Amino acid sequence: MTFTPPEGRFGNGITASYGEMCYHDNSLVSGSLEALIQHLVPTVDYYPDRSYVFTFLLSSRLFLHPYELMSRVCHLCVEQQRSGDPLLDKIRVCEVAPKLVQLLTEWTETFPYDFRDERMMRCLKDMTHHVARGDEYSWRAMQQMTQRLIKRLSALGQYEEAVAALSAVALERPASLKNKLTSAQRADAMSVCDDPFVLAQQLTHIELDRLSFIGPEEFIQTFALKDPLENHKGFFRKRKTSNLEAYVNWFNRLSYLVATEICLPVKKKHRARAIEFFIDVAQECFNIGNFNSLMAIITGMNMSPVSRLKKTWSKVNTDKFDILEHQMDPSSNFSNYRTALRGATQRSETAHSSQERIVIPFFSLLIKDIYFLNEGCASRLTTGHINFEKLWELAKQVSEFLVWRQVVCPFQRDRRILQFLVTSPVFNEDELHLASYESEGPENHMEKDSRRSLRSSLLHRENRS
Repeated sequence: MTFTPPEGRFGNGITASYGEMCYHDNSLVSGSLEALIQHLVPTVDYYPDRSYVFTFLLSSRLFLHPYELMSRVCHLCVEQQRSGDPLLDKIRVCEVAPKLVQLLTEWTETFPYDFRDERMMRCLKDMTHHVARGDEYSWRAMQQMTQRLIKRLSALGQYEEAVAALSAVALERPASLKNKLTSAQRADAMSVCDDPFVLAQQLTHIELDRLSFIGPEEFIQTFALKDPLENHKGFFRKRKTSNLEAYVNWFNRLSYLVATEICLPVKKKHRARAIEFFIDVAQECFNIGNFNSLMAIITGMNMSPVSRLKKTWSKVNTDKFDILEHQMDPSSNFSNYRTALRGATQRSETAHSSQERIVIPFFSLLIKDIYFLNEGCASRLTTGHINFEKLWELAKQVSEFLVWRQVVCPFQRDRRILQFLVTSPVFNEDELHLASYESEGPENHMEKDSRRSLRSSLLHRENRS
C-alpha cells in the first residue's frame, strides 16, 4: 500500500489552525508535541488516520522516547474515560476499547522492536488489564496481539543469534597466500553454483530475509544519536539499529566475496571466467529487481585489487558490464538507477507474480536519502511546533521500504549455495591487494613497495596468531 498524507478539509492555499495544530493545503503541517500526542489518542467518536498513526509513531522518537509516548498515550486514554461514576466509566471503556486495541495493534505490528523495552511490555500489560474491565472481546484481542508480538520478538532474537554465528564462521581466513597454489582446496562460487540465474536467486533470498528483519524505526533512530534522547541509554544502546547495520555489513561482505573469487585463482583464464560469471550474476540481479546485490557485485569488481588486473580484464568482453555500470552510475545523484528503480516499482505495483513484485533497493543510497532529508529540514519550526511536513516525507520514504520488505521470495532455496554465500571466508583489503599482486605482478615502484610492505605485515600477523 502506497503512503500518502491524509486528505484534509481545506481548499488550495488555505491555512487553518485548530488549537496547537496547523493545516495547509489539505494536510497537517505542524503542531505542538502535546497536541500531536493528543491527536494520536482514540476517543468514542474519533480514531486517528492510519497514515498519521504510522508517521507519528515513526518519527516521534526524534522528540521523545517510545516508552514516554506509550506512557502518555495510555494515561490520556485512561483519564478521558474517568467520570467519577463507575458504571459510566465501564461503559466508556467498552466504547473506546476496540479503538485502543486497534491503535496498539498498529504499534506492535509495525514497530514491534519498541517492545524489547520491558517498560513498554509492562505498559501493554497494564492496558490489557484496563481493557478487561469493560470488554471481554477487546481483552481477548489484546491477549492475541501480545502473543503475536512475543512470537515476532522471539523470531528477531533467533535471527540476530544466527547472523552473529554466521559472521563468526565467515571471519575464518581463506587459504594462506603463501599456499595460493593449493587454494583449489577451497570451494569457489562456480563449483558451488555455475548458473548465474540460480546464484542471483539465492542472493535475492538473503536480501529479502535480511530486509524483513529491519524495523522501520531503525532509519529514524540513526538520527537520534545527536538527540537529547541519549539520556535514555538503555533503549538507544540496545540494538538500536543492529539489523540495519547487519544488512549494510552483508553488502560489504558480498563485495569482498566477489573480489576474493576473482583474485584467488592462479590462472588468468580462471580469473577471467570468474569476472564473466559475476557480470552475468549482476545482470540477473538487475533483471530480478535486486539492485542491492547488483551494486555490491559492481563494487567488488571495481575494487582496486580487481580493477588493476589488466591482463585478466583483457580476456573479458566487458560490454555487458559497461551497461550495468552505466545503470548504477553515481553521476546526477544516481539518476539512471533511480529511473530503473521507478520502473521496478511500477512493475511491482501491477505484478501478476511474486517474482515481478521484487524490488530490493540499493540500500546505502536509501539510507543516504533519508539522512539528507532529515539533515536538510528542521525538525522544529521557529514557533516551537514540530515540522510535520518533514515527518510526512520521512514516512513516505520509509513506508515504500515497508512495501518492498513484505515480498516473500518466490525462488526455491538451495541451502548449499546459501551457506557458501554467507560463510565462505573472504580476504580483507590487504589480503586482496597481495593476492592481486601474486596474480599479476607489480607494475611500478609504488606497487612493488606496497607488495613488500603487505607481505611483511601479513607474515607478522600470521606469526603472532
